Amino acid sequence: MKVIVADKISDRGVELLKEQPGWNVVLTTKDSLNAEIADADALIVRSATKVTTELLEQAKKLRAVGRAGVVSTTSTWTKPRSAAF
Repeated sequence: MKVIVADKISDRGVELLKEQPGWNVVLTTKDSLNAEIADADALIVRSATKVTTELLEQAKKLRAVGRAGVVSTTSTWTKPRSAAF
């Protein structure tokens, strides 16, 4: 499973992700995200990366998007692949 970490998270957080069997953890930058997203299964962001409709349309295999940091109890989903975060 390919997991993209698009924004800076703690070294320990990256370490925990990489310890998961079968997970290919890829650290991206703003410039490399578009090249990596097409075959990603999961995307982890913070506030710097905006998960837009255009980004989701490139991510045909994406099954999960997680936001590291502050816990939020609200979400904005209208229908699959059409919501921007």
